[in-house]
Amino acid sequence: MNKVPMTAEGRDALDEELKFLKTNERPSIIQAIAEAREHGDLSENAEYHAAKERQGFVEARVKDIESKLARAQVIDISVLGGETVKFGATVRVVDEDTEEEVAYKIVGEDEAEVAKGKVSVTSPIARALIGKECGDVVEVLAPGGARSLEVLAVDWV
Repeated sequence: MNKVPMTAEGRDALDEELKFLKTNERPSIIQAIAEAREHGDLSENAEYHAAKERQGFVEARVKDIESKLARAQVIDISVLGGETVKFGATVRVVDEDTEEEVAYKIVGEDEAEVAKGKVSVTSPIARALIGKECGDVVEVLAPGGARSLEVLAVDWV
């Protein structure tokens, strides 16, 4: 079984989503199915089919979250440190072509939000940066094309 690396915040967010799905979504879907059944013929009942489809989506998500939580490898980034880029580090880089500075925090897959500067540990940028130190230059084959990034700082905030 593969471990799923995540921060404590990522685990807590998955926990909250799981509780919401079980306590709010499931009961509302059950209610929607019951109401749709009251309308009669289920073969042509759009509300019934929509509720059943939603139920399938929610149940699949519940199983996915439960699996990830069971395999979670929660990494306490407060005890990490050093000059080398690792999971949990916030890395300031400069794009050598555009001179644009950006900070990326390397997190688990479910925590990634590029708009907030959080990139998945499995993303091309994170994979290129892991193991590097200040002053190192990496070539990243990103979806938008190749980029050269220089590591400016490794922080553990």
